Amino acid sequence: MFDAVLIGYGYWGPNIARNLNRSKDFNLYAICDNDPSKLAKARSVFGDEVRYFDNYEDVLSDPHPVACAVALRNQIGQTVARAVLDSGRHLFMEKPMAVTMDDALELKRRAETKQLVLHVDHILLYHPIIQRIKQMLDSGELGDLINFESNRANLGPHIKQDINAMWDLAVHDLAIVDWFSGGQEPEHVGVLGERRYGEQEILTYLSLKYSNFVAMIKSSWFSPLKERSIVISGTRKMVVFDDLRESEKLQVYDRGVEFDDRMFADYGNYEARVRMGDLHIPFIEPEDALLNSLNHFAECITTGATSRSGPDQAIRVLKVLSAADQKLRA
Repeated sequence: MFDAVLIGYGYWGPNIARNLNRSKDFNLYAICDNDPSKLAKARSVFGDEVRYFDNYEDVLSDPHPVACAVALRNQIGQTVARAVLDSGRHLFMEKPMAVTMDDALELKRRAETKQLVLHVDHILLYHPIIQRIKQMLDSGELGDLINFESNRANLGPHIKQDINAMWDLAVHDLAIVDWFSGGQEPEHVGVLGERRYGEQEILTYLSLKYSNFVAMIKSSWFSPLKERSIVISGTRKMVVFDDLRESEKLQVYDRGVEFDDRMFADYGNYEARVRMGDLHIPFIEPEDALLNSLNHFAECITTGATSRSGPDQAIRVLKVLSAADQKLRA
């Protein structure tokens, strides 16, 4: 079991702390935040079983922790992440790993120099349904990937001023597409966005063209409906993943198109035949994706393996976000 420290007990930090405390691989050794009210909130949950620090330099001077989770806004998060790696600790980094390529490459360099695990919490890669879809793609059950469509929308709950809706929401789907495609980089990146209520886009439509499929990713903070859905179309089957459903979140459609050159022998017959098969709803045991992410992080520490959501994957995601951001700014 590894002693672990959490730095940042803000929006997402309490979830990381709870799962570090649940994990069979980690001991939640300490929580650090410079806001006394947040430390008091943490103490009300974990009591005296955990140590509390208001300065990250103090917690990094403690010899016990082996790993550190950083859940801070990017500007201060980069400084703290570099200090964590320089102190010789394995790093669990909240997404995105960085917002500039220079910062991302610097974190990768420091991790490699110290031979440390750098794991970025692209949490949906550890969702049991996303893992099942990946198995279906790898086994050939879905056939060749043709189309990936995702929709992440809600009204707020906050209109952020440091990043736009794409950086906040699309990063999840870009990580999934990267994993499903085996790390392919898109041949073309297109984007549309709308700015209101500040300098950041509250709504973006990201379009990506890969060598053999396309991806369309909608990210919105300005919708009356909360939506978290993915539609994936393969040449053999199609799947719909709706994460907001109470049950039956994954639906597998045995549907597609049957194409035969003989169909076009007669003049005027220019239609391919659509195949309408069964709808299958597989049972998938519920799991906590964040706990799975932490467990994968621990496994990488133990074995020395590269994380599924390590720096190389995070950098590929960052390249797409940066290219789209450039087009928005232009």
